[in-house]
Amino acid sequence: MKSFFEGIEDLFVNVLFAPYDMFRFMESWWASNSINWIFMLIGAVAMVYWMLQLKTFSDNGEEDKSISSHSYL
Repeated sequence: MKSFFEGIEDLFVNVLFAPYDMFRFMESWWASNSINWIFMLIGAVAMVYWMLQLKTFSDNGEEDKSISSHSYL
């Protein structure tokens, strides 16, 4: 089992997180945190898309808003 967990460690440290090592030694804060800004932008776009989809379904009247729709209500 020890070699199994060491294999997982090797995968993450030496393969999956290897691109982050180049960010560690950069002088620029913006360059170092660019990946975080990209993820925040993707999340914001996904949230706006999800809200627009919810509004579309709400405007079409497809959602059951009756009190008896859930037994716990």
